[in-house]
Amino acid sequence: MAAPLFFSTFEVTRQAFHRTALAYAIVNLKPIVPGHVLVCSTRPVPRLTDLRTDELAELMRAVQRVGRVVERAYDADGLTVACQDGRASGQTVPHVHFHVLPRRLQGDRFAGSHSDDLYPELEKQESTLPQDFTSAAHGSPEPLKMDADAARKPRTHEDMEQEAKWLAGFFEADE
Repeated sequence: MAAPLFFSTFEVTRQAFHRTALAYAIVNLKPIVPGHVLVCSTRPVPRLTDLRTDELAELMRAVQRVGRVVERAYDADGLTVACQDGRASGQTVPHVHFHVLPRRLQGDRFAGSHSDDLYPELEKQESTLPQDFTSAAHGSPEPLKMDADAARKPRTHEDMEQEAKWLAGFFEADE
């Protein structure tokens, strides 16, 4: 059996749908759009510059592969791939990760002239962990800010596990 996966200090093994030795992908607790997932380094480091070259290369290969699967699974026309690298960029979880969001030319809540509205949503979404979590990696006792969008409720573990199993099937079909 594979070792448990942690997103910072939170165990996310049941949310995982793709895994390599150095990277993994998980479904999102509060997706901005259907299919919004995270691709993370297996080793929990806060910044891209903290990754070894082999870890960064494997993480980017995982972003590519997960992106292809998510685009196909959600019948998307493209992807938004984003990484908030450091607190100043809006990163609140001190663990390198990329957001992969399937996008559509029509029917996407951020389509057309609203495409850039996605980025403030990412900053809000990034901070969905419990309020008592502190950023020990930065030596800060300051709690994480919470997502101000009360309309986007956290999903259940069961819902996330079901989506993860469904997405994992796309990888199995490719092999």
